[in-house]
Amino acid sequence: MFVVIFGRPACSFCNRAKALAARLESTGSIEGYRYVDIHAEGITKADLEKTIGKPVHTVPQIFVDQTHVGGFTEFDRYVQDQALLSVTH
Repeated sequence: MFVVIFGRPACSFCNRAKALAARLESTGSIEGYRYVDIHAEGITKADLEKTIGKPVHTVPQIFVDQTHVGGFTEFDRYVQDQALLSVTH
């Protein structure tokens, strides 16, 4: 399982998503993750909307194995639902 996080600098939810992904990677729950700084890469919310297929109002936008999961809250819920971490975080 590979996670891609689209975010921006100084975004607290983006930082929380990166920390959760790093923890998942360190426990072997996922194969790895990639953080994409949308500002540095020149990606707009409109670009993300085309990929996701619906309006994007916030970041992060997170994909698991190329499937859009949502933002940090949805990613956190996904991790819990899939029991990817054995202890609460």
